[in-house]
Parts: sequence; C-alpha cells; structure tokens
Amino acid sequence: MSFSSMSEINKLDAETLEKEIIRVSQELVNLRVKKATRQEFKPHEFKLNKVRLAQLLTVKSKNEIKQLTS
Repeated sequence: MSFSSMSEINKLDAETLEKEIIRVSQELVNLRVKKATRQEFKPHEFKLNKVRLAQLLTVKSKNEIKQLTS
C-alpha cells in the first residue's frame, strides 16, 4: 500500500468513497487489535492508513460542501 494521489481519490464516486472509508477504518481497527494482542504487524501501515483516511474524509467533506452550495 502506498500513498494515493488526491486526483485518484477525487475521481471516486460517493458510494465507492464511503466503502473505501469503511475499509480503511476497519484496517486501522485491525492494526490496533494486532498491536494490543502483540501479534506481528507493520507499524508503517498505521501512518499509511491514517493518511489515506484523512484524504478520503477530506474529499467526502468537499463533495458535501459542493452539493450544499450548488
């Protein structure tokens, strides 16, 4: 998994965006569980998923604002 460009995320429709937000959030929960139970995990995935989630939520809020002002 690598950083996604914002242009790729901007192209997503609302339904796909919501599914991706749920998927990334679930992945963060899974990583936290692995950390708490001392299972093997890759620490850099926390950062990657947090950045991805922030990007997705930013695009979602921009789209919502755009719909309200239209």
